[in-house]
Amino acid sequence: MKITKQTRFLGLTLLAASLALPAAAQLNKPNLIPFDVPGAGTGAGQGTISNGIDQWGAIMGWYYDANNVCHGFLRDRYGTTTTFDPKGSTCTIALGLNPEGAIAGFYWDASGEAHGFLRSPGGRFTTFEAPGAGVGAGQGTFAGEINSAGTIAGYYADASNVGHGFLRAPDGRFTTFEAPGAGTGAYQGTDTSTFYGLNPEGTLASPYYDTNSVNHGFLRTPDGSFTTFEAPGAGTGQYQGTLSVAINPEGAITGWYIDTNSVNHGFLRTPDGSFTTFDAPAAGQGSGQGTVAESINPEGAIGGYYVDANSVAHGFQRAPDGTFTTIDAPGAGAGAGQGTWGAGNNSAGRSRDGTLTRTT
Repeated sequence: MKITKQTRFLGLTLLAASLALPAAAQLNKPNLIPFDVPGAGTGAGQGTISNGIDQWGAIMGWYYDANNVCHGFLRDRYGTTTTFDPKGSTCTIALGLNPEGAIAGFYWDASGEAHGFLRSPGGRFTTFEAPGAGVGAGQGTFAGEINSAGTIAGYYADASNVGHGFLRAPDGRFTTFEAPGAGTGAYQGTDTSTFYGLNPEGTLASPYYDTNSVNHGFLRTPDGSFTTFEAPGAGTGQYQGTLSVAINPEGAITGWYIDTNSVNHGFLRTPDGSFTTFDAPAAGQGSGQGTVAESINPEGAIGGYYVDANSVAHGFQRAPDGTFTTIDAPGAGAGAGQGTWGAGNNSAGRSRDGTLTRTT
């Protein structure tokens, strides 16, 4: 399966839990705090999906209600939850949160077109369309993250279903861009990450898809310069390759690569371009199994998940010295396709995960 924003996020059926860790040095003693958003459904494919945690411990994401309708939420550091939907939304996906409390994401309208939104810390919505965005079902504007300066990164799908990157400045001006080598066919092109791919300086780390639908990593600096890269061992077949998804303030990038056997492996790319590849202990080596790195904090700790040989998912934290801690949320399922999906860690070592406990 090609990993895009739609397959990575809309295809997930997760019930979320925040993993609050007191300090990065104490990752072997995680304090697990499960929660559900009020109004979240309890049926298969319903529940709460947390997408990231900020430096203060605020968590945001979306949830599916009992009617399978999705809505955005923000859970503040004290545990108070606010739910929200832009006007006209039939499904709200909240993907980015900055330190000031502004949220970026997208919503689907009744015709299936996607629109970007910005929610201010006070709850005011601004909706927007990237120049060139298509207006058909499955097309439109997909805002994925927002940094401390208020710059929003995302991508748009044009009328031919080709992806193009964009940056939206705080004053509403758009810059659109294409990664070098990005394909121009349907479901190819330039993607952008969510929550962790845009650092405070405005440097973006994300993947793009070439004419053969192979994944490649890219780095875009604020002056518009691109660096493309491949993780050692990345496959070159369709839907294989390198997916860069997170960058920290120091410029270290993490993500994962898919090898020639369609097994996932984590990587760390330092600011000088050096690579370290890694696999979580007990990660499976079958197709679709392995290690997926999703975030990196300022100290260099990496959060993510791995899928074992039985296709059960487990969260992990990888410390800067390479030490792994496996994290399983309370109540996580132990069957194939179930388990704990760790994704986001902040500077205090906090993480979030989503657990598929209500599907079999």
